[in-house]
Parts: sequence; structure tokens; C-alpha cells
Amino acid sequence: MTLLDGGMSRELVACGAELKQPEWSAGAVIDSPEVVVAAHRNFINAGAQVVTVNAYALVPFHIGEDRFSKQGAGLADRAGRLAREAVGDSGAKVAGCLPPLFGSYEPQAFDATRAPEMLAQLITAQSPHVDQWLVETTSSLEEAAAAAKALEDDDRPLWISFTLRDDTVEAPLLRSGETVAAAAALAMEVGAEAILFNCSQPEVMEQAIAIAHGAAQAAGSAMRVGVYANAFDDHKDDGDQGANDKITELRKDLSPESYVTWADLWAKAGASIIGGCCGIGSGHIAALKAHFHDG
Repeated sequence: MTLLDGGMSRELVACGAELKQPEWSAGAVIDSPEVVVAAHRNFINAGAQVVTVNAYALVPFHIGEDRFSKQGAGLADRAGRLAREAVGDSGAKVAGCLPPLFGSYEPQAFDATRAPEMLAQLITAQSPHVDQWLVETTSSLEEAAAAAKALEDDDRPLWISFTLRDDTVEAPLLRSGETVAAAAALAMEVGAEAILFNCSQPEVMEQAIAIAHGAAQAAGSAMRVGVYANAFDDHKDDGDQGANDKITELRKDLSPESYVTWADLWAKAGASIIGGCCGIGSGHIAALKAHFHDG
């Protein structure tokens, strides 16, 4: 089992950063980089073998068009350097972050004409500091394909993580309404080393993992399957304006111990990469390590 880190934003708060909109986790890169290093180290000390660059909010949706144009590359470079500093000689890997460019959970907002330039900026800035790439919280096949295209000449491992609707447990769908089977097919087509599912509630993950794992087996592919759920109290697809237009309340039932119970189900369904997303902290990662690696 490969362990990922957890949700950076709430871990940053635990380390002393202020969480506010619209900057979200980007605020710490701008104002308190030492806290970013501390948050990464919390996850590494808990057992994370891969930490993701804190570049999720370094897009115009959060920092504004003007700041992205003038400072985006420098901030993404800083975020990459902070992750590398935190890793030090721990042996953990650094994953470069390619986030939703036009807002989380907003597949209809994707702009294929602007995406290549924005992706190129984020890739170039983070590239010197990373061991692999993570395209995360991807709402549609179009978003995933654009990111894969931007990385087609990069030979480092590519992981693509899709976010799922929270109201489709038995027949999971991407936020776009596209199927998990189609997402798995695309991931294999572009040569992704792993397909993951993130920033959705734990309840919707198991069936998606099983579908993706089965698709890889049927195709004779070595593609791995991973998962990192969130702890949002309620994010059903009921007309919300997106994941990051407000600070979402967290559910109370996802203790580290209960999260391990979910992780056991995911592992049995075929997941070999597990971590946490929004609201899943370093204590949860420590519990996963104790369960999978120390047990």
C-alpha cells in the first residue's frame, strides 16, 4: 500500500495558517511559507510516502487573473520548493499538482482554449522539484485529457484523480456525468500509471475503485487504483456553485479509526494507493500507516 498525504488546507490551519476565501490554501504559500513546510512534514512524519505540492489554489479562480499572470509561476515554483524542502532525506516523493483550472466541481467552466497555457505555466514552475505528476479533482474527461496532453513529453509517472458525484453510490459518475469506466479507459489510453478518485465522500468510492480495477485487469494493464476521500459534511450535486466558493463544514463521523474502516473496503476493492482529501488530517494518515504498514 502506498500512502498519500491528506488535505492541506485544514492541516495548514492546524499549523497556524489562516484559511479564507478566495485565496484558500494559496494564502499560506503567499504569506506563511514556513507553515506550508510544517504541514507537509506533519504528513510525512505520519507516514505519507507521497506529498503533493500545495499548488491547488494557485489558479485565477483563487488568486485572480492579474496575480496569476504576474506571480503565478513564481508562486508555483515556491510551492514546489517548499514541498521538496519538507521531504528532505525522508524518502517521500513529491507529486506536482495540476488542479482544476477554472474551479472545483465545475466541468462546464472548462475552457479548452485557455487550458494549455495555464497548464504549461504550472508544469514549468513545479517541474524542477517533483518526482511525478498528480492531476487532481478532475471533473471530466476533457479536463483529464488536456492535462495529459500537456505532460505528453514528460516521462515521470502520471497519476490522474477524478472527483465523483456524491449522489451516485451504486453507479458512480464523474461530476460531468461521465462514467468511471470511460475515465479508466482514458487513463489507460494516455499511459497514466494510476487512476485515483478524490474530493468526494467515502460512500461513493468503493464501487468506483472496483470498476476501475476491473477495467485495468480486463485490459491486462498494470495501472494502479487509488483513493483519497474528503470529510465534507454535505456536497451533493444540488446546485452548489463549487467546492471552493465557501468554507465547507466537516462531518463529525470520520475519525481516524472510522477512516481506516473505509480504507479497508477500498483496499479490498482494488485500491493500492490511499490518502485523504479535504478535512482528512495527519492523524488519519498516521492511523492508515499503523493499519497497513505496522499492523
